[in-house]
Amino acid sequence: MTENSTPETPQTSETLGSSEPVENPSLEKDPSDWVTGDEPITDSQRSYLDTLAREAGEEISADLTKAEASEHIDRLQEKTGRGKS
Repeated sequence: MTENSTPETPQTSETLGSSEPVENPSLEKDPSDWVTGDEPITDSQRSYLDTLAREAGEEISADLTKAEASEHIDRLQEKTGRGKS
């Protein structure tokens, strides 16, 4: 690293946001198994869930855990066709 430069990021063969689906079941964990699943819904989840619920014509309690919010998001993405490529 030289002065006025940023540290180099190590290059790996993995990519994020690939257009090709990655078949690796270990990357997807059931929300009920999350260590932080009992914590309150995040602001990002709340915002996205609000958008999805409006599009789906549903009202959902705002008093959710992270895991519950994730399950609603998955269900509403299916219902609205959002989030699927």
